[in-house]
Order: sequence, then structure tokens, then C-alpha cells
Amino acid sequence: MKYGVKRIGLFGSHARGDQKNNSDIDFLVELDKPVFENFMDLAFYLEKLFGKKVELITNGNISPYILPYVEKEIIWYEA
Repeated sequence: MKYGVKRIGLFGSHARGDQKNNSDIDFLVELDKPVFENFMDLAFYLEKLFGKKVELITNGNISPYILPYVEKEIIWYEA
């Protein structure tokens, strides 16, 4: 897939359906190769696509404290 995405998951208020007009969109992404350029290009692409601020986290950089909450609500999309 473009940007080296293996899979991408939606979590947070948009995944739960309780987002507000000013809510950002939270994604957890697994990349083939964790290349900074791919990560940034993907973040800019998603912000342009949705017209909203995007919070993009890689699976290797997610806090172990929030991971259990993310795992409960994440909606995965395979590449």
C-alpha cells in the first residue's frame, strides 16, 4: 500500500461515534518500514483527505498505558 502501510486502525472518538466537530482523528498505523518520510507523507495525506487534524501513532511508539484502551475500540483496515 502507498506510504508503506501494512494496516491502519481508527480509534478514539471517531471509532466510538462520539466525535465533535472539532475532534481530531486518531489512527494507529503499522508500516512495512518505519521511514519518517512515509510517516509524515501519510499524516499530511490523511489531514488533506479528511479536512481535520490527524493524530497518527505507529505501533512501535504507542504508550503502554493507553494501548489497552486503544485495543478495545480500534477498527483495523488491512492494506
